[in-house]
Amino acid sequence: MRFTKMNGAGNDFIILNNLEERLAPEALPNIARVLCDRHLSIGADGLMAVDRAEGNADFKMRFYNSDGSAGEMCGNGARCICRYGCEHGLAGERQTIETPAGIVTGERIDRRNYRVRLNSPTTVRLHEHVELDGKTWELAYIELGCPGLPHAAVEYPGLAQADGRALFDLGRALRYHPSFPKGANINFFELTGPDTLWERTFERGVEDFTYACGTGTGSVVTALTLMGRVSGRGVRVHMAGGTLVIDVGHDGGAVQNLYLTGPTNVVASGEVLDEELAL
Repeated sequence: MRFTKMNGAGNDFIILNNLEERLAPEALPNIARVLCDRHLSIGADGLMAVDRAEGNADFKMRFYNSDGSAGEMCGNGARCICRYGCEHGLAGERQTIETPAGIVTGERIDRRNYRVRLNSPTTVRLHEHVELDGKTWELAYIELGCPGLPHAAVEYPGLAQADGRALFDLGRALRYHPSFPKGANINFFELTGPDTLWERTFERGVEDFTYACGTGTGSVVTALTLMGRVSGRGVRVHMAGGTLVIDVGHDGGAVQNLYLTGPTNVVASGEVLDEELAL
């Protein structure tokens, strides 16, 4: 079984070409769990399988978190799979990708930088209040696509210098909070300048902070744009793995276009020989 390892701003993925491998979809969750283990296998935040589209798209993207759970969509994963599709002849420099959350479009900016149009927000609640251990947290809740990919945007002053253990415990507690029936990705952010912010995301399915989260970044900037706190044009979001740029096209409170732009990196390609993986 051949694989390619990529990352987008530090959010890393294993990509399998299932047009060639022809693995049964029901086998992919276990493959993701085994291969994404950072100590016992290749290691990654998630696994993506390129498959045949069922509708009018260049190909289908199946996404699985490192714990084997299926994801509705992944923004940085979509940017990486766009580059994969372009460089492996599956699509041109502009392409359409079928995901469980809907169609995502992507385009090549240059060899390493790709831009995708994320799924549009289907749920937007800008002023939610969540009670946790006697403290009230104000946050915005956004779902992208249908079924919606859930994100909570939580402002956290001094985020860059925050205590890692305390932030982890808070992220995990909010991720499982009953206010979010299907769980949520928790995106902590701090505005650091005009149209500039710092972000850290505790990701559902990874159950830890990742180096970047594309859909989380898009959700945070969507909320801040609709609240008038950023312009929505070329908003730069800095994370542990690098910088992503978000553009939000909207008419009043309705978001019409949500774009994510950032770098990709091809790390390795080769053959899976993992003896713990029984296909």
